Amino acid sequence: MSPESDSVSEPSAQRAEQQVMDRPLTIISVLPGLLNTNGDAGNARVLAQRARWSGQDARVVEVRTAADVPEIVDAVVIGSGSDSQLVAARDVLRTLATDLRVWLMAGVPVLAVGSGWELLSWGVETAEGTVIEGLGLIAGRSVPRAERATDDLVISSKFGRLVGFENHARDYTGAEASPLGRVLSGSGNGNGAEGLVMGALIGTHLHGPVLARNPQLADHILAEAFARNALTYSTGSHAENVDLIAAAAREQVSLRLTLGTE
Repeated sequence: MSPESDSVSEPSAQRAEQQVMDRPLTIISVLPGLLNTNGDAGNARVLAQRARWSGQDARVVEVRTAADVPEIVDAVVIGSGSDSQLVAARDVLRTLATDLRVWLMAGVPVLAVGSGWELLSWGVETAEGTVIEGLGLIAGRSVPRAERATDDLVISSKFGRLVGFENHARDYTGAEASPLGRVLSGSGNGNGAEGLVMGALIGTHLHGPVLARNPQLADHILAEAFARNALTYSTGSHAENVDLIAAAAREQVSLRLTLGTE
C-alpha cells in the first residue's frame, strides 16, 4: 500500500475535539440536469456524506435557477455537460453570475469540472470555430485540441496524487501560473499541467467523480468550508475504510500506467 493511503485519516484518539455548526452545511449542486454527463454532480453528495461522517449535518441543494439559491452557501459544485448543452448551461449560469462572483470573492470553495469550469472562463472555442463567451470569472479559456482526450488522467498535486479520467475535446490556456497539478499520465490542460486553482476555486478535467476517487481533495474543500465558519474539520472514522478503498484504486491505476506508488 502506498504512503498516500497511510495518511488518509488519523486514529480517532488523535483527532481534535469535534466541532459542528448549529445548522446543516449547505452544498449547492449547480445545474445537475445539464451538467452531469460524467456523473460529476455526485461530487456534492460526496462532500455532504463526508461532512456527516465527521459529525456535521449537511444538505445538498440543487440549483437549476437563481430562485433556487439558498440564503447561506458553504460550498459549490459545478459539473460537466455535453457540447450540445454549452449555450443552454452558459445562459443559466449567467443568471447566477453575481452570486458566483460574490462566493468567489468571499472564499466559498467552488469545484468546477469540465465544461462547467470552461464556462466560468473567458470563453469556449469549439472545433467548428464557434466562440461561446464565458462568464469571465476566472482566467483562461478553452481551445480545440487535435484529438479528444479520453483516458486515465493522473496528476501530482499539493493534495497528493490525484487520479480520474478525462473526456474533453479542448485544451485550457491561461492557467499556467496556478494549475491544480502536473500531469503524470494523460493530457490535462494540454501543456503538461492540469486544472486551475484560483483562491478557493478548483477547476479540473478529472471525472470519476473526482472527490469519490480522491477523498483527500474532498477533505480540503470541507476544511475550507469549515474554516469560513471558524471551525476545524476532522475526517470521521466512518470514512477510513472508504478512503482505503479509494487509495487502493488510485494505486492500481498508477501501477497499470507504470507510474509506481507515490
